[in-house]
Amino acid sequence: MAAGTGAGWNDEKTVATRVGGVVTVRLWEDRTRGEIYVPSYDPEMVSLVNDDYERSFGDSNNAVDSGKRAFEFRALKPGTHRIVFEKRMGWKFTAEARRVYVVTVSG
Repeated sequence: MAAGTGAGWNDEKTVATRVGGVVTVRLWEDRTRGEIYVPSYDPEMVSLVNDDYERSFGDSNNAVDSGKRAFEFRALKPGTHRIVFEKRMGWKFTAEARRVYVVTVSG
C-alpha cells in the first residue's frame, strides 16, 4: 500500500476547549516497528505542555515496545486551530499515517 492511503491516513477529529484549557490526544505507537508520531501546530495558538509515553505491558517475556503516547496542548488564543500528527517510521521519508485534530477554542 502506498504511503498516504488506506485506513488511518487522514482521520480528522474535532475537539472544543476554552483559552487556557488543555486538550489531550492519545495515540498508539509501536516503537518496536519504529513508529513515532510527530505533531505539527502553530505554537502561537496552542503550546505543547506535556508529551508522555506509557508502555503497554503484556507478557513479561515479550520484547515488544508499544503503548500509548499522550500529548497535552494548552489553548492560547481563540479560534479554530489544526494539530496534525504524522506517524513516522525511522527508515521512511514519507508519513505512514496522519491524524488531524481540529481544535475549536472559545474566548
